[in-house]
Amino acid sequence: MTAAARPFGLRRYLVAGVLVWLPILAVIWVIRFLVQLMDQTLLLLPLAYRPEALFGFALPGVGALLAFLIVLVTGLLVTNLIGRQLVDYWEELLQRIPLVRSIYSSVKGLAESVFSQDSAFRKVVLIPYPRAGLWSIGFLTAENLGEISTKTGVPSVCVFIPTTPNPTSGFIVIVPRAEVIELSMSADAAMKMIVTLGVVAPQAVRHA
Repeated sequence: MTAAARPFGLRRYLVAGVLVWLPILAVIWVIRFLVQLMDQTLLLLPLAYRPEALFGFALPGVGALLAFLIVLVTGLLVTNLIGRQLVDYWEELLQRIPLVRSIYSSVKGLAESVFSQDSAFRKVVLIPYPRAGLWSIGFLTAENLGEISTKTGVPSVCVFIPTTPNPTSGFIVIVPRAEVIELSMSADAAMKMIVTLGVVAPQAVRHA
């Protein structure tokens, strides 16, 4: 092997190693972050019942189990009549607090939109942005924009365009409905394309 070929071979091996370890490390980092975040639920327990007091050392992941149980029990409670009434009373109380009202309503609306099976947020679309002839991928978040459609004179929709490679941030664009192209790709496929800077693009959908 020549001297010129050795650096090329070394680089190829390093790239191959990075492609193996980078996704693994990313998954480990995300899981570790989530576990540490959910472990904060242990602060709800009295000091005498925390793992440090019971076993003498911390047990990572116990908070995740506690968070799962809290969410599960909460779901069981609010799906019955009495629990639903309690939630309604609680929401009515929050609606009377000016600052809390706006934050709570916004977050609740977003959560319902994301987790609802029939949510419009699951519709992946293309819109001509930032100018005609260029296309941006986004998610249709709202179709009934009464006042906006009336003021603009055309039926309009709201589209959320995530930033890349961090899709947790982004911006919304009001677009005429006629200029929106709905895609057959899933929201997961669209997110994967956004996170990978377009490298991992979904294959064309074959219609029977």
